[in-house]
Amino acid sequence: MTAEEEARRLDAEDPLPTLRGEFLVPPAPGGRYAEAAYLAGNSLGLQPRSVAGRLREELDDWARLAVEAHTRGRRPWVDYHELLREPAARLVGALPHEVVAMNSLTVNLHLMMASFYRPAGERTRIVIEDSAFPSDSYAVASQAVHHGLDPAETVVRLKPRPGEDNLRTEDVVAFLEREGGTVALVMLGGVNYLTGQLMDMPAITKAGRAAGAVVGWDLAHAAGNVPLRLHDWDVDFAAWCTYKYLNGGPGAVAGCFVHERHVRDASVPKLAGWWGTDPAVRFRMDPDIAPPASADAWQLSNPPILALAPVLASLEIFDRVGMDALRAKSERLTGYLASRLAGIGARVLTPPDPAARGAQLSVRVEDAGGAVRRLAEEHGVIADAREPDVVRFAPAPLYCTFHDCHRVAEALAALG
Repeated sequence: MTAEEEARRLDAEDPLPTLRGEFLVPPAPGGRYAEAAYLAGNSLGLQPRSVAGRLREELDDWARLAVEAHTRGRRPWVDYHELLREPAARLVGALPHEVVAMNSLTVNLHLMMASFYRPAGERTRIVIEDSAFPSDSYAVASQAVHHGLDPAETVVRLKPRPGEDNLRTEDVVAFLEREGGTVALVMLGGVNYLTGQLMDMPAITKAGRAAGAVVGWDLAHAAGNVPLRLHDWDVDFAAWCTYKYLNGGPGAVAGCFVHERHVRDASVPKLAGWWGTDPAVRFRMDPDIAPPASADAWQLSNPPILALAPVLASLEIFDRVGMDALRAKSERLTGYLASRLAGIGARVLTPPDPAARGAQLSVRVEDAGGAVRRLAEEHGVIADAREPDVVRFAPAPLYCTFHDCHRVAEALAALG
């Protein structure tokens, strides 16, 4: 049996058949394969076929009803975001009143830090990982400046041990035990965007909170990728985008989690806007806000309906399949790809332990940008580059297949 035949056999026999047919997959050049092997869902997820119909329905309601669609539409706009609440809560392991769909990821992180980063006395530092996504680095540095602090002294960038690519949980915990009295906020990425490392969120959250710090998570690469239990882990807050593994479309409306103990605490300061007042009194137009005891209290403006519709369509798919089943398939796909990459001698940065990684393998390749262009143009394999020498492959389990992973290994071997 050839390697390609083996990959097709694995696809045919997998306990969770691919849902690829429910997504629009870009064509592949060259004619050998009709569709691309799309492993860039950690950058932008594919479009669900159901999205176009959902958008047409909202456009039709706008055309037929105009402003009255806020209350008379098929899915009335005035409380449209409520439709996303329960599926989003199930996705991230939260209580429904702890989550809200709003804004973009970095806006939500700033709103969370406005409430929960409260430097005082010696407790001023913010802990992130050294390889954090740049937006997180910019955000925490600007928060330090906003409080009159020097980012060079305030922001702690945790680095792996010399010669290693990933943080060790015991090193993060040891730092918090040793220096936690100076830490106001721990805000790491749940899955590191560069290496694909899945952080031990329960252990780090426990250590951070034991040290007296607030613990928040950037779940841009974790939501829709790995099972989450934010409420049970006692996370203070979290935020995530929905255009990567969640397939919500470019720049889609993000999500936010605030633990129940905070949403019920009226003393927590927050930046306010119209949509953050209790909907029961919102249209009385009172000058004083009456925030509800939910994550909705952090909303600022009414949400963009045409941007929420694709997110809702995608969340319905996740709800139908379930994160546990998707995670199991993700481990099978990523494990198969890891074995194929090992067979061609690829230099993989991502942890080898399946429990310590999400649906991503990062490979060191000289001239990463040029390699990604050749992969796409010559082999129909779509991945993404992080200069100067990292190519990221994300076998998203909703639509990627073992055969896609086979094509990645064959294409990388052909690059030489």
